[in-house]
Amino acid sequence: MRPNSKGLGLENTHVEVDARGFIKVDAQQRTADPHIFAVGDVVGGLMLAHKAMREGKVAAEVIAGQPAAFDVQAIPAVVYTDPQLAWAGLTENEARAQQRPIKVARFPWSASGRALTMDAPEGMTKIIADPETGRVLGFGIVGREAGEMIAEGVLAIEMGALAEDVALTIHAHPTLSETEGEVAELFLGSATHILPGKK
Repeated sequence: MRPNSKGLGLENTHVEVDARGFIKVDAQQRTADPHIFAVGDVVGGLMLAHKAMREGKVAAEVIAGQPAAFDVQAIPAVVYTDPQLAWAGLTENEARAQQRPIKVARFPWSASGRALTMDAPEGMTKIIADPETGRVLGFGIVGREAGEMIAEGVLAIEMGALAEDVALTIHAHPTLSETEGEVAELFLGSATHILPGKK
């Protein structure tokens, strides 16, 4: 992908671009020209509207003299297919590439009463966490309304929550969000609606 940064007159400023044409910015979205800020696809990274909106808020706050920085631990991604796919944070592939130890738990929606009543038993909720501390590193969901549900996983990652924190959070019954609590319980060794695997 290439950004649409040509024709903006950047050559008449101190703004710097990388070899691919992306505008270089700092954590405050400020370019090398202290009076010019940039956000969104033109700065690279994940090309998602919600990322650009957060970058825009950071830039506006900095311009208004407030302390702000784009410092996020997880940016949700959603594929609006049927079923939907949603994820945030560290993926299993990224963990393998980093040779980082992880523990993964998967809760099948075939064990969710709400998913069964919605005729959506093919879904699944996954949690990726540090095997020693239980700190939530990633979340993945496939199924109906996955894009709506991923926010809890993003919050857990941002807050440095443990799988235990997610498991101890009361989730309304019967809802699809229960699968997020159940997968955290499964990570810890038990879940209300499914038997844990053999050790």
